[in-house]
Amino acid sequence: MKSIVALLIVSFIASASAFGADALPKTPSPEGAKAYIISPKDGATVKSPVRVRFGLVGMGVAPAGVDIPDTGHHHLIIDLDELPSLDVPLPATENVVHFGKGQTEAKIELSPGKHTLQLVLGDKIHLPHSPAVISKKITITVK
Repeated sequence: MKSIVALLIVSFIASASAFGADALPKTPSPEGAKAYIISPKDGATVKSPVRVRFGLVGMGVAPAGVDIPDTGHHHLIIDLDELPSLDVPLPATENVVHFGKGQTEAKIELSPGKHTLQLVLGDKIHLPHSPAVISKKITITVK
């Protein structure tokens, strides 16, 4: 069943992309909804793997493919100066990590040095809400 849902989502995204981003209906986010990184704290020095805990206020967490009002799932943005387009589903890359099972924390491997982390909430098809629910960008140093 999960593979059928995934196939339907991919088909929907592909057909909507053929008509442009305007064809993708944006899921509304409730007023005051906010994503944030619980830990590590901005400016922290940590060891890899880094345990990142995700916070969310005013909304719930649901896996990708699940259509429940006022919910979404996290995407962790790593080391990007600018966010990816918020008008299309977020890509899955080494810098945009999807947590489509509804995870609220993760251990991530990061090389030594400075890194930035930021969260973007996505709806059932990985499309950011309207208005987008985005955390503040934090900077950490990995030993």
